[in-house]
Amino acid sequence: MLENYELLLEVYPSLTREEYSAELDEMLKHNYGQVAVFENEKCIGITGFWIGTKLWCGKYMELDNVVVSKKHRSKKVGQLIFNFMEKKAKELDCTMLALDSYTDNFKAHKFFYQQNYIPRGFHFINIIKKERIR
Repeated sequence: MLENYELLLEVYPSLTREEYSAELDEMLKHNYGQVAVFENEKCIGITGFWIGTKLWCGKYMELDNVVVSKKHRSKKVGQLIFNFMEKKAKELDCTMLALDSYTDNFKAHKFFYQQNYIPRGFHFINIIKKERIR
């Protein structure tokens, strides 16, 4: 997973390799995984995912940081990721897939709607340490 660090810099340019490594170490303890798309051994698309359980929906899969290289957008890489993750969620007997998206990421929202994702509610946050937010 650490090898995919370069692609994440397109979304989080301030993320250091050391921070990513430490955060991966912590996330892996909590049911985190990644799926990536490669072209000529270069990572061009990636998503993290979590499997969890909530009272209102039971077992679910949450996609985390879906990133497609700027050079490869609109080339069906995102579609490939979403199709694979939906198949994986079904195989794992998940009730649903979920993801968070920044409110101003309109191009991504359009794509998510095309993949049958709908907004169900709001993800409220209370930032305690602003300096840690990327």
